Amino acid sequence: MKQQLRLAGLAVLLGIAAGPAAAQEKVKIGVIVTLSGPAAALGAQVRDGFALAVKDLGGKMGGKDVEVVIADDELKPDGAVSKAKGLLERDKVDFVVGPIFSNILQAIHKPVTDSRTFLISPNAGPSSYAGKECSPFFYVTSYQNDQVHEILGKVAQDRGYKRVYVLVPNYQAGKDSAAGFKLDYKGEIVEESYMPLGTLDFQVELTKIASAKPDAVFTFMPGGMGVGLVKQYKQAGLADKIPVLSAFTVDESTLPAQQDAAVGMFGGANWAPNLDNPQSKKFVSSYEGAYNNVPGTYAMQGYDTAMLIDSAVKAVKGDLGNKDAVAAALKKADFTSLRGDFKFNTNGYPIQNFYLTKVAKRPDGKFQTEIVEKVFENYGDRYARDCTPGK
Repeated sequence: MKQQLRLAGLAVLLGIAAGPAAAQEKVKIGVIVTLSGPAAALGAQVRDGFALAVKDLGGKMGGKDVEVVIADDELKPDGAVSKAKGLLERDKVDFVVGPIFSNILQAIHKPVTDSRTFLISPNAGPSSYAGKECSPFFYVTSYQNDQVHEILGKVAQDRGYKRVYVLVPNYQAGKDSAAGFKLDYKGEIVEESYMPLGTLDFQVELTKIASAKPDAVFTFMPGGMGVGLVKQYKQAGLADKIPVLSAFTVDESTLPAQQDAAVGMFGGANWAPNLDNPQSKKFVSSYEGAYNNVPGTYAMQGYDTAMLIDSAVKAVKGDLGNKDAVAAALKKADFTSLRGDFKFNTNGYPIQNFYLTKVAKRPDGKFQTEIVEKVFENYGDRYARDCTPGK
C-alpha cells in the first residue's frame, strides 16, 4: 500500500496515468532509496531528481509511458531485500534504481542482478562491484566510493597538512572513504574513529580532536550524522581552528539544517549547483522551482540516471527483452549529463571530473556548495582494471 500511494503521488506530479491501461507497453522502473529516518533527505533528492527528469521527458522513454514505483528501504538491509524482490516479482520492473547506502546495495545487488534486471545506483558505489565482481547488469551514475574521498586526500597533501584526524562511519562506504583519503595523503593520521552508522552524538570524538590539535579533520558523515557533527563542531569552537575536509557531510541535503554552522567547510564532489554549463543551470532552476530547495549531487545523479535509462530505451527502440542490447546501450551512455563530461569505464562506473567545493550562503539566504577548483579530470577508478567486460 505504501508503494502504491507513493507511486500515485509521483504519477500526479509527473502527469502520468498510473492505471493498468497499456501496462505491457510501459517502461517500469523501481526506485528504492532511504526515505525515512535521519537520512531521508538523501533519498528524497534522488527521488525528486529522477522525477524531474521523467517530467522533462514528457513522461515517456523511447516513446513508451513510464511507470515509477517508489520503495523506502528504511536503511534496513533485510527489509530492502524484501522490497527489492517485491519490485522484481510483483511489480515486474525493467530497471531498479538505487540505493543511497552501500550496505543496502550489498544486500540487494545479488537478487536484482541474478534476476537479469538492470540495477543502476544513483549514489552508492562500493569497491566490491568495481573490480572482479563487476556485472553487465550493474551501473553506477555517481562514482566509485573511494574517488570523492581521494579529492580530499590530495587537497590535504597539496596544502601541506601534516596531521589529520579521520572520522567516518563503521560500514563499507566509511571504510572506502578512509581508504580513498589515504591514497594521496601521506602525512600522519592522528586517529581513525569509526562510528556506528546512525550516530548523532559526537562529543567524545570532538574532545579527542580538540586535544589532538590536528591540522585538519577528514570526515564522511552523510545525512543526519553530518547535521549533528557540523552543529556540534561549531558549538565546540573548533570550526574556526581546525579546517574540515568532508565528503557528503556538508551538501545540499544537509545544509538546510546546518546553515551557518557549515559555511566555509570544504567538500569533494563530481558536481555543484554553480557548475557553469547550460543543462546544469536549467536543472538547478527547475529543481528549485519544483521543490523549493537547492539540489545536491544526489538529485543531479537521480536526474542523470533517468536520462541514462531513456537513452538506452531509445537505442533499443523499446525492446527491453534484448538484455545484451540494453546493456550495450547503457554502457554507451548516450545522453547529456548535467555534470558535462561523462562516460562509463569498463566496470560500469563513471569516468568524470572531480572538484573541491566550499559551502557558501547565497544572497537569497539559501546555502549551497560551490566549486573551488578542479582536482581530477576524466578520472576513472583503480578497480576497473580487474573487471572483465561482459562477463
